[in-house]
Amino acid sequence: MKLLIKNGHVLNPADGFDRKADILVEDGLVKQISEEPIEAADAQLIDAEGLYVMPGFIDLHVHLRDPGLTYKETLATGSMAAARGGFTSICPMPNTKPVTDTPEKVAEVVKRAQTEAVVHVLPVGAVTLGMEGKEVTDVAGMKAAGAVAISEDGKSVMDSAIYAEGMKRAAEAGIPVFAHCEDIRLVRGGVMNAGKKAEELGLPGITNAVEDIIAVRDILLAEETGARLHLCHCSTKYSVPMVEQARAKGLPVSAEVCPHHFAMSEEDITEDHGRFKMNPPLRGKDDMQALKDGIKAGIMTCISTDHAPHSAEEKNCSMKKAAFGIVGLETAFGLSVTELVEGDYLTPMELAAHMSLEPAKVIGIPKGDISEGKCADIAIVDLKEKWIVDPEEFASKGRNTPFAGRELTGRVKYTICDGKVVFND
Repeated sequence: MKLLIKNGHVLNPADGFDRKADILVEDGLVKQISEEPIEAADAQLIDAEGLYVMPGFIDLHVHLRDPGLTYKETLATGSMAAARGGFTSICPMPNTKPVTDTPEKVAEVVKRAQTEAVVHVLPVGAVTLGMEGKEVTDVAGMKAAGAVAISEDGKSVMDSAIYAEGMKRAAEAGIPVFAHCEDIRLVRGGVMNAGKKAEELGLPGITNAVEDIIAVRDILLAEETGARLHLCHCSTKYSVPMVEQARAKGLPVSAEVCPHHFAMSEEDITEDHGRFKMNPPLRGKDDMQALKDGIKAGIMTCISTDHAPHSAEEKNCSMKKAAFGIVGLETAFGLSVTELVEGDYLTPMELAAHMSLEPAKVIGIPKGDISEGKCADIAIVDLKEKWIVDPEEFASKGRNTPFAGRELTGRVKYTICDGKVVFND
């Protein structure tokens, strides 16, 4: 099968290619890139005039809820939401029912995704059995079965000795540890950021220390064990210098920021409603600004969504009762363009790197690069189109977003996975 993308502005952060060109795709690979017109009479044609062509996005942090919680999301609906958002590879977290904590369970996700998902699904295995924090999993076995990382996402492994053993096994297996940084003993029933807004709404707050204390611990343990550490959904201002200092020491530490944390602060919470409840919570304006500055400085190198769908019943209530979580696959690109590109924090090329090449580096996969001979995972986007977020149009089962009705700039027009068009706007 051949696909010809004509007249697009190609951005490839892996080699700095930044100009108008045609791309010929054949048998799932990028066959040719040329500034001169390419002719292929037998190819499916996409006219990308006025559009940007970049590597398909890679989301290191999603919740597909499958198996066991499929009323919230499935491999099929979650992967279609990913395709609508320009993502060609997604990494589902292990907090399913049952937990993805053995080589057999990882292999089952990989196998099912081959027929049920429209994008690449790269599972993340649990650090401990059942995510109970007591016994470390068979990390090497899970890697062999297809896991690209281990994580206890949704909570932290509070026993540092057990966590250190998990990190040691990850280092030996050659895969990273994805850290959800939360000292559960300090949460104390909090449902939103501790600050003036929580006081106004009469809701218990979550302090920055809840996240920062575990982030420091995890960096120290990574240094001691030799593990590659990736800090998930960073939300506090102090996370930026922590990552900067760790990298300055030569430690293999990376970090992601989610669009909701650089596009909203606690001041944007208008009422006590579950759509504003996420973990970590929407922080203060100073935190939001620090994250944007960290992205601009190249310290926080990945943009991930923490896509966490829930049913309407679980979210349409007070934050005291609501589940934590926000959907993000279908709004991430628009929020990133609106806040970071239009806000002059990232160039379009740098945004492509943050959403494709840099995440690929974290998990060590040969993606995020659309040079000749590479896998044809491609996003074709309009950086100027304005649109209104309407959750009823989502492919995801989840509608839980505080961005409904917001006008965004930047929209995905086509998503191509392994050379096949899996989304066409």
